[in-house]
Amino acid sequence: MKLWVLLTLALLLLELQNGASRHVKRQKDAPENGLRLGRKKVNSKVRNSDVRGKAQTILTQVLNKGRFLRLGDTLTLNPGKTLELRCKGTKIGWAYPSYLDTFNDSRLSIKQHEKFGQLTLTSPSAADTGEYSCWVVLCDGEECESDRVSATYIYFTDKDELFVPSAIHFEIVYLRPDKSATVPCRVTTPKASVSLHREVPPEEVFADGSLISYNPTKGFILQKPSPEHAGAFYCKANSTTKTTPQVSTKYQLLYVEVPSGPPFATIEASSNEVSGGDIFNITCSVLGEPEVEVSFSWRYPGQDQRPVSIHDSWRLINRGMGHTTRISQSVMTVDDVETIDFGNYICTAKNTHGETSVATLVNSYD
Repeated sequence: MKLWVLLTLALLLLELQNGASRHVKRQKDAPENGLRLGRKKVNSKVRNSDVRGKAQTILTQVLNKGRFLRLGDTLTLNPGKTLELRCKGTKIGWAYPSYLDTFNDSRLSIKQHEKFGQLTLTSPSAADTGEYSCWVVLCDGEECESDRVSATYIYFTDKDELFVPSAIHFEIVYLRPDKSATVPCRVTTPKASVSLHREVPPEEVFADGSLISYNPTKGFILQKPSPEHAGAFYCKANSTTKTTPQVSTKYQLLYVEVPSGPPFATIEASSNEVSGGDIFNITCSVLGEPEVEVSFSWRYPGQDQRPVSIHDSWRLINRGMGHTTRISQSVMTVDDVETIDFGNYICTAKNTHGETSVATLVNSYD
């Protein structure tokens, strides 16, 4: 009997020791931060990572009832309803379609608040389709730089306006052999189907996605333009919401012969030998890229002492085989020649790439 009691007590003591051991092990397995085992710390880290990723975009749209939408690469909206965008920061810079600046549009309002910048556009229309961006402005004294740039392309979809309206009904696109060119027939909905067409001879230009491709935010992109691409073109758009296709603005594609660089200038006098009382003129000419403006300045005998007449002008010229060049000229006219007018006439032509000076000598017959 005593043996059976001792055996029972021994088994009970062993069970108690095992139970204490299991309790200690569960305490060691428990998370240090006191979270329940069902709430994995891994999930917590993923959420933090997602927050940091979204925080890289500071551009948001204000929705109804104080709700905010963090914007991505594109956004499609209906026209008419006021657009309000915000960017977090004590000093915010903004960019938006240049169309709104060109006409000094009063519908656009930009304000800087204590903790965010605000852009408001009332009564938006299809013409307001484009890229909207903001950035934090960081300044050190008078030097400032942009940081954390966020951009979104916004479509204001209008079933009656498949193409983004333009104030220009006939646009010129310059083609260069060393860079791509864009036929800017942008659309107001990314769902539109767009094709490129030549007027003469009437034909559709095949977009293979490589040499010629279409981007709804830019238009048709020609990767390697050639003289064969010159001519008059237009775009045609089809939509599931509209039964008849729409035709865009017309585009004149001009192939550029002159490469980029400082002006190539020449100078010529109507006569390099004159007598007192004569009239002569000196012409300074530059051949260059069609859209690159050229400015002229002169140095000449009797400067600030003798009145002269200076007339600047430019025009586009066709040099054959579809090549188009801009000729810019500055003409100086000297009336009633005096001795002080004899000497070197120096013309300096300047564009965005640099400047070039040329000179010619005007002498007396005597």
